[in-house]
Amino acid sequence: MAAEASPQIASRQQVDTVDIAIVGAGPAGMAAAVTARRHGASVALLDEQLAAGGQIYRGVTAAPPERIHVLGPDYAVGAELAREFAASGVHHITGAAVWQVTPHHQVHYLQHGALRSVQAQRVLLCTGAMERPFPIPGWTLPGVLTAGAAQILLKGSGMTPRSPVVLAGCGPLLYLLGWQYVQASVPIAAIVDTTAGTDYRHALRYAGGALAGWRYLKKGLTLMATLRRAGVPFYGGATDLHVLGEHEVQGLRFVSGGTQREVRSPVVLLHQGVVPNTQFTWSLRARHLWDDAQLCWVPVTDAWGELDIPGIFVAGDGRGIGGAQVAALQGRLAALAATAQVRKLNDLARDDLAEPLRAEMRQHLFIRSFLDALYRPKQANRIPADSTIVCRCEEVTAGDLRGFVRIGCAGPNQAKSFGRCGMGPCQGRQCGLTVTEVIAHARGVSPAETGYFRIRPPIKPITLGELAHEA
Repeated sequence: MAAEASPQIASRQQVDTVDIAIVGAGPAGMAAAVTARRHGASVALLDEQLAAGGQIYRGVTAAPPERIHVLGPDYAVGAELAREFAASGVHHITGAAVWQVTPHHQVHYLQHGALRSVQAQRVLLCTGAMERPFPIPGWTLPGVLTAGAAQILLKGSGMTPRSPVVLAGCGPLLYLLGWQYVQASVPIAAIVDTTAGTDYRHALRYAGGALAGWRYLKKGLTLMATLRRAGVPFYGGATDLHVLGEHEVQGLRFVSGGTQREVRSPVVLLHQGVVPNTQFTWSLRARHLWDDAQLCWVPVTDAWGELDIPGIFVAGDGRGIGGAQVAALQGRLAALAATAQVRKLNDLARDDLAEPLRAEMRQHLFIRSFLDALYRPKQANRIPADSTIVCRCEEVTAGDLRGFVRIGCAGPNQAKSFGRCGMGPCQGRQCGLTVTEVIAHARGVSPAETGYFRIRPPIKPITLGELAHEA
């Protein structure tokens, strides 16, 4: 299927020209930038933060030793990559909110209130992941955060809750944050895990991959052992999650072991995995597929990460969830391909350099199928009951969406017309997957048939005044 060109917003802007433009300064972006510079390409890396690191290594270049100790060795390894990046000579454009990437390799961004652009021969999108929506009753109350948001506060400024917190959901990040809170002496009221016995049995079919990726398995078991030794209350196989409170969080109600339970707390942290941030690839009209293993949309790329939009690559978790080490390796591979395309590297040298990177990446991915099966989010926590809000920005409930389907709504884009769903400030980031799955379930069709929002620039908010000033 031919790619449909993304709409463009024209204005007179300050324009830089480089061989390769990279969006995102996480592990994929930093590794890609270092690799491309090493082989002689001119590189501009744009990122919204003021320092390199992305979400996974946020604040690593300035973190004091005690915070690095709290966050653990996996966080600390990011400092070496950040130092390598800082010494690479890459043009690092900080505080840059990228609001449009065009098929013609133009990257438009807002910085300090001014619109600027980079014209590149090749573009690498390293925009990482977002946390999966967790739409349960009460999830919009003040005091409910995602585990990732709580971790960002810890990484960026060392902020932690004072009161005992409840961590609820599934996935490795839930245990990692719990471990980090134990290190930081944060009281944990409970870990409420939605992973059930059936999930463990289902994951056993991928036990070979788990054993091959034993280092990750050992790491997870170590986190859990630390939580047990700290005496953190643990509830497994939790269902029927409901955040308590009318105007603010008062706790979490759930069923575990056949018994309804309540844990009181003013802070509830929810998490059920991460999904690729595909806003830019959708806005480019690149081809996407529904990944039933990870229950999300992924852009279709070749082995180097190139989209069906020539000259635009995706690396890292924005291409499919693989973790920080895989993201860095994908960044290096995409950079090798892009550097060869701009004639700074011949194809034979590219392939020779890529071979050990691919072998290392396979080692890190052995355990992926096991984790995807074990921590597959429950349908009830993805496709909520009628009264639960799905679109927080426009306050559209799951019942509203089902009502739209009954009167002819076939997909997310029509849902915008019926009730403004996905048209708020987040532009569908927090509700997009839920909207797809609720509509698909109501229609009795697959998410792949239902589709996703048609994403258009600006990807990040800009004002008409900012556009008018430049034009």
